[in-house]
Amino acid sequence: MTITKTATTLRSDSARIGFIGFGNMATAMAQGLIASGKVAPSRIYCCAGDFQRLIPRADALGVRARKDAANLVTSVDVLVVAVKPYMVERVLEPVADLIGDKPIISVAAGWSSDDYESILPGSHHLSTMPNTPVAVNEGVIICEKDHTLTERQVDLVRAILGYLGALVDVDASMMSAAGTVTGCSPAFVAMVIEALADAAVKHGIPRNLAYTLVSQTVAGTAKLQLATGQHPGAMKDAVCSPGGTTIKGVAALEQAGLRSAFIQAIDAIEGK
Repeated sequence: MTITKTATTLRSDSARIGFIGFGNMATAMAQGLIASGKVAPSRIYCCAGDFQRLIPRADALGVRARKDAANLVTSVDVLVVAVKPYMVERVLEPVADLIGDKPIISVAAGWSSDDYESILPGSHHLSTMPNTPVAVNEGVIICEKDHTLTERQVDLVRAILGYLGALVDVDASMMSAAGTVTGCSPAFVAMVIEALADAAVKHGIPRNLAYTLVSQTVAGTAKLQLATGQHPGAMKDAVCSPGGTTIKGVAALEQAGLRSAFIQAIDAIEGK
């Protein structure tokens, strides 16, 4: 498994990008592309089942709304399939002839390279699973190693996705678990932030200040681990002085079953 921040190699700054489906994840991706400063809103297109509801969402970001998938496909260079998994085949089959050689980025959970080959044989596609921090260019985008993109398309697609965060390449067998950890963890981490902030408020810290203190600490700790490669246990030990305050808190968390709770959450999602 590799994890990289991808550099731009082709004209990702001029490609027109179209989202088929514009729910929360697609919106987060569009926000991240715009925030990167590399993709102008006018080069982002979107379509959804309810065009009237789509218009204000598109207008808020300055992106271009299209009435249907056929209209969108003919307007763009790169497709992002962001509909619910059960809708993928229904949405793509009618426009298969229009897609041609255009690269497809799938963010539909559970849709593998083999699945796309079964409905769009000979097409050029990459299955991915991004998470919501892509909106602020700090996401993780899980990419299936098996794909049908050409070498040039790989460079283009990875450059575009690289604007959104870190790309992690995994085997098909790991897509589900890797996507679960990265896709669901923002909710779990948000719960941790909320809980620690509640504790701060309980002890007299104003709510807004509590969120700032906790969120910055979480962000800083994560960056420190990525930068140093330290084992999280070693990072924990570095803060735990013998008989000190932190080790007392760690003991309380262990007694409450913190580690087990997180593992059980992933097990519940993966059905184990």
